[in-house]
Amino acid sequence: MAESSHPVVVGGGLAGCEAALQLANRGHEVTLVEMRPVRSTPAHQTDGLGELVCTNSFKSEDPANAHGALKQEMRALGSVLLASAAEARVPAGGALAVDRTLFSAAMTRAVESHPRIQVERREVTELPDGPAIIATGPLTSDALSEAIRARLGEEGLAFFDAIAPIVERDSIDESTVFAQGRWDQDPDYLNCPMTRGEYDRFVAEVAAADVHEGGHDWDQVPYFEGCLPIEVMVSRGPDTLRFGPMKPVGLTDPRTGERPWAVVQLRREDRAGQMWNLVGFQTRLRIGEQKRVFRMIPGLEEAEFLRFGSIHRNSYLNFPAALTPHGSLRDRSDLIFAGQLTGVEGYTESASSGILAGINLSRILRDEEPVVPPPTTMLGALYRYMREADPAHFQPMNSNWGLVDPLDRRIRDKRRKRELLGERALADFERWRESVGIEAPEDARVAG
Repeated sequence: MAESSHPVVVGGGLAGCEAALQLANRGHEVTLVEMRPVRSTPAHQTDGLGELVCTNSFKSEDPANAHGALKQEMRALGSVLLASAAEARVPAGGALAVDRTLFSAAMTRAVESHPRIQVERREVTELPDGPAIIATGPLTSDALSEAIRARLGEEGLAFFDAIAPIVERDSIDESTVFAQGRWDQDPDYLNCPMTRGEYDRFVAEVAAADVHEGGHDWDQVPYFEGCLPIEVMVSRGPDTLRFGPMKPVGLTDPRTGERPWAVVQLRREDRAGQMWNLVGFQTRLRIGEQKRVFRMIPGLEEAEFLRFGSIHRNSYLNFPAALTPHGSLRDRSDLIFAGQLTGVEGYTESASSGILAGINLSRILRDEEPVVPPPTTMLGALYRYMREADPAHFQPMNSNWGLVDPLDRRIRDKRRKRELLGERALADFERWRESVGIEAPEDARVAG
C-alpha cells in the first residue's frame, strides 16, 4: 500500500470503528478500509460496520464486575460502542445487550457520517507503509495474515486457539494442593492430587459431560495431537489423561509421602500469582459442565473460574514476543495492532484496545509518547497481561479481576472486594487520563 499523509485503519469491526473515531475526533483525516462486501468472511452476514457475529450481549454493567469496570473506562474515553449500544439496547437484566441490526446501523452511521473519515471497501493484502492501525480481527484474510507472518516470523501469528481454564488463587483449597515440580524442579507449579477412586469418577464425568459443538463453520477446527481436548483424550481410554496432562510422575504428595494416582497441575498466569491455568485442560465442554466437572478436582471444589476452556479457530499475534507495550511493531511505533488480533478476547476488550490504539497513534503523529493505563485499571491490566505473559504460553484473555494489581489488604467478602477493585480502577483511570492529558471527545457519539 502506498504511503498516506493521513492514518489508515484496516478493519471495520468494533476495534476499527473505535480507533477511526478516536483519530478523527482528534483532528486527523482518516481512511477506514473494510473488505466487505468486496470479500466476505465465513462469519459475517452483512457489510455493516461493527457487526456482531456471536452473542448480542456486552456482558455486565455492574462496576464491581470486571466487564462493568472496563465499560466505565471506555465511557471516560468516549466509546462509540457504548453510545451505539445505548441506542440499540434490548432488555437483558444487568447485562448490556442490543438489537444486532440496530447496533450495526448506529456504528455504521457514526463512522460514515463523520466529516474526517473516508470509508473504502477493498481488501488490504499487505501492511501499510504509513501510519496505520490493523484491527482485522480473528478472521483476518489469508493475504494480510501472510504479510503479518512474513514481518513477524513463524511464531508471530497463531491460527489455532486451544485454551485451558484459569482459576483464581484465593478460591483454591490450600490444605489440599501442594507446590512442587516434577523431580523437585519448577516448584512454582501447584498440584491437585487424586486417588484412584477420585480419578475414575472424574474420568467418568468428563466422558458423560455435554460438549459444545460450535455454531459456525468457521469455528470447526481440526484437533492437533499436542493440544487435544480432555474429552477426546478420555474417549481414547480411561488411562489416557493419567499418562498425559495428569501424569503423577516425579511428584510426591507431602500429606502422604507417596506418589498420587493422578495430578492436575496448575501453572501461574501472572506475576502476582492471582491466576492459575489448568495445564493441558483445553476443552469444548459447555461452561456449566466445566464448572461442575472441574470442581470435582481435589482443591478446586470452590474454584472461581476467571476464564473457561475452549478450542476454536482464531488468528492472534504473539503480543509479548512481537509487539511493543502499546501494541505496535517494535521498529515502527506508528503501525499499531488492535482488537482480537492482539490477544484480547471479547467485544468490549476488542473495542477498548481500538480506543487506546487510536489515542496512541494520534499522540505519535503529534510527536508525543504512547501511553497505557496503570495495571490497577482493567484496560491497563489487559495490556500488562499481553506485555508480560510468557510468549511460549501466550493465549487470548478477557477482562477479569485476576489481571489487576491486588488490593493492599485482604478482603474476605468477595462482593466487597470487587466493589473496592472497581472503585480503585475508576479512580486510578481518571487520575491517569488527566495526568497524560487525554480528554473524552465531546462528539464521540452516534451521529444523527
